[in-house]
Amino acid sequence: MLFETITKTGHEEVVFCHNKDAGLKAIIAIHNTVLGPALGGTRMWPYATEQEALNDVLRLSRGMTYKAAVSGLNLGGGKAVIIGNPATDKSEALFRAFGRFINSLNGRYITAEDVGIDVNDMEYVLKETEFVTGVHQVHGGSGDPSPFTAYGTMQGLMAALNVKFGNEDVGKYSYAVQGVGHVGMEFVKLLREQGAKVFVTDINEASVRRAVDEYGCEAVGLDEIYDVEADIYSPTALGGTVNEKTLPRLKCKIICGAANNQLATDEIGDELEGRGILYAPDYAVNAGGLMNVSIEFDGYNRERAMRMMRGIYYNLGKIFHISKRDGIPTYKAADRMAEERIASIGKIKLPHMGNVPPRFMGRAKG
Repeated sequence: MLFETITKTGHEEVVFCHNKDAGLKAIIAIHNTVLGPALGGTRMWPYATEQEALNDVLRLSRGMTYKAAVSGLNLGGGKAVIIGNPATDKSEALFRAFGRFINSLNGRYITAEDVGIDVNDMEYVLKETEFVTGVHQVHGGSGDPSPFTAYGTMQGLMAALNVKFGNEDVGKYSYAVQGVGHVGMEFVKLLREQGAKVFVTDINEASVRRAVDEYGCEAVGLDEIYDVEADIYSPTALGGTVNEKTLPRLKCKIICGAANNQLATDEIGDELEGRGILYAPDYAVNAGGLMNVSIEFDGYNRERAMRMMRGIYYNLGKIFHISKRDGIPTYKAADRMAEERIASIGKIKLPHMGNVPPRFMGRAKG
């Protein structure tokens, strides 16, 4: 059953990591390394079942392959999940044990932070392996990727506004932002700097209060966010919020946010097209964090990172062009753009088997 699932999703390798003493239960999924080593964050989440964790990591790692490909990066797709409550289950031993598993892959998978993980957690992982990005600046890293993901999301938003409304006046429109965690809060900050009307919701009440008190947003209930009269719906938390139950309630003209796997099914993407709602494909929009940490390989430079992220605007423009040209929904256009690049490079490269970027050469811990 497991191998059948991996065959269907096209994954190269799935590693189950267990250390009883440290309380570690984790899964690392390497989807594709044709373009380069698999880079993707580690997520810590209290999954209800191990199957749920597996489904999530397989879906997320595949998304990273497409994100890297459509962004023009020489990276493959991978992801990791740690099963546990990030509020109560973290420890030095847990993250160091996890770092040892990453190190055993010899550079085929390079990690970074994701939901439930912060820079401090990555410090422990770094003690056991060099195959970590997004670490603190004192280690030559770029730090928290959230501001960069938010900035890249803004570039994608402007491209979508230009296609839908013929302008890029962010402040002219209203936004329903679902999730104000690290990335969501940074995105809200950028929207409010432009004078936009912003509605917010989140399971964390403290984050909602901060968005209201510091940035002047309007709070709504977790379920009410789908009924808000807003021009743009921006999912910035977990995936699957655009589904058969929520879609009929959305009143937006554009869906553009930083969350991964925003569409519950492909059929939902088709339905969006039929309803005239412009969908800015998630993995093309939220690639700013990935772009930012990828620059660490050659020595981090913030100005270079910001320039690279402005390319998200043009990538979205290409996707919208392919969608119109080929008469297909935007989510299919993004996939087509990514798959064509992987196929063309795949003809001249063998799958990545450990030729790590220069930054990591000879530096892995034993």
